[in-house]
Amino acid sequence: MDFEKRLVRLEEIVQKMEKGDLALEESLKLFEEGVKLSRECHSQLNEAEVKVKKLVGFDADGKPQTQEFTAEE
Repeated sequence: MDFEKRLVRLEEIVQKMEKGDLALEESLKLFEEGVKLSRECHSQLNEAEVKVKKLVGFDADGKPQTQEFTAEE
């Protein structure tokens, strides 16, 4: 599932839970799914931030410095 789909699903979960008419078991199930989606989105955003930082680096002469992003970093 891509980032946008995860975010849409997370918004759906929040809306359902805010209504307050779910059974406890269903609320817990949705909460767990929401936490998982939130962590996945956060991870993807962190990876994107690392990529952007690497693309906007400059050396002492003002020349852009780039290098390939690897997931291990």
